[in-house]
Amino acid sequence: MSTTVTSMEDLLDRARALATSGRRAILGLVGAPGAGKSTVSRALVHELGPQVAVVVPMDGFHLANEVLRDQGLADVKGNISTFDAPGYAALLRRLQEQRDDEIVYAPRFDRTLEESIGSAIRIDPWISLVITEGNYLLCDGLAWERARAALTQSWFIQIPQDLRLRWLIDRHIAHGRSPQAAREWVTRSDEANARLVLRTADRADVLVNLPVGDLPEPTTG
Repeated sequence: MSTTVTSMEDLLDRARALATSGRRAILGLVGAPGAGKSTVSRALVHELGPQVAVVVPMDGFHLANEVLRDQGLADVKGNISTFDAPGYAALLRRLQEQRDDEIVYAPRFDRTLEESIGSAIRIDPWISLVITEGNYLLCDGLAWERARAALTQSWFIQIPQDLRLRWLIDRHIAHGRSPQAAREWVTRSDEANARLVLRTADRADVLVNLPVGDLPEPTTG
């Protein structure tokens, strides 16, 4: 049964416990698009410090736009089928088993370019907490199950629906879409993905229900 957390202070305490457990911990933050996964991830790293924690987002494993066009998936970018799930699972396993003399590099998704940049995130062996955030970590499928097996804990972030949609639309506008185009994309694509993700909430170790006033300011990166 999942534990419910309702304060950012409690989240920080839990993250500190993972970071001081004496071994590499991998924390998976899950939630529907626009739920604040990136925002919470960055808030945790800010509090713990970059010598202790690093964020490795699932978004770095977006298939390239050229590949999506070739496969007829450009109009559903962000769908579970548009990620390199086996590659993501392999990276998490590598981070789980990282040697003391090894530096691992992970890809980062650039929202301005709308493409992933390889080897953009450095993970040093002394980092005690890797935070990985993504929509589909708790979904069915062999690759996603392998990714989930690498996690020390999984947290599912839930925020009020109207706030999540507003944050999501604002993020699309910040990255170049018109307000109308942003709303249409959210309604057609993001919300279809959200319905799939929300069905996996009961698989998480921790359900995160932060009061609106306790939520960190959203990021658009």
